[in-house]
Amino acid sequence: LGVFVAPAGIGKSWALVNVGATAIKAGLNVIHYTLELNAAYVGLRYDAVFTGIPAQELKYSIDEVKRKVGNLNGDLIVKYYPTKAATVNTIASHIQRCTALGKKPDLVIVDYADLLKGYGKEIRHELGNIYEDLRGVAGECQIPVWTASQANRSALEQDIIGAEKIAESYAKIMVADFVLSLSRKIEDKLANTGRWHVIKNRFGPDGITFPSKMNASNGQ
Repeated sequence: LGVFVAPAGIGKSWALVNVGATAIKAGLNVIHYTLELNAAYVGLRYDAVFTGIPAQELKYSIDEVKRKVGNLNGDLIVKYYPTKAATVNTIASHIQRCTALGKKPDLVIVDYADLLKGYGKEIRHELGNIYEDLRGVAGECQIPVWTASQANRSALEQDIIGAEKIAESYAKIMVADFVLSLSRKIEDKLANTGRWHVIKNRFGPDGITFPSKMNASNGQ
């Protein structure tokens, strides 16, 4: 279970689309569950990453989009569920259905886990249970699952976002295998830059920060 952490509007969804797009370019099959943006809009974001054309301008380059997407070896399924309408079991059932139809995914993306319906008396217990169950699905199906989580508002002012800025529940960090934060202040948005920081890595080094170029119009 991999998790991107960032405040609202910083680029979590674009990061998840990049993970999916890279897998598709490598010939893998991806299911992208979206609980916030509608399926058509997520599809446009994938097209933007594949072509480098800003999402708003794709309609002027339909032939180029068709050509570039037609050359990809992997498959993409985008499935939309309304916020708090789907549980982890809903997703697990859909994965089983796709597998039975010969569309077994190599990678699953959930944008984003905090918007799944959970169980537990307090929100921190509810979120902890959601992340544990998602990791359980990843293990059971032998498929990596990527999702994203909110950082709290104070993280907006940080150069580097650490584990203490995770909103609602620290259990998310404890459960996940790999946690990567994205920090972009106002000047970063203007300069198309950002900083990725490895908060946790169960399989290798953490505490590393990567400066990054990041264009949020085409997701590059």
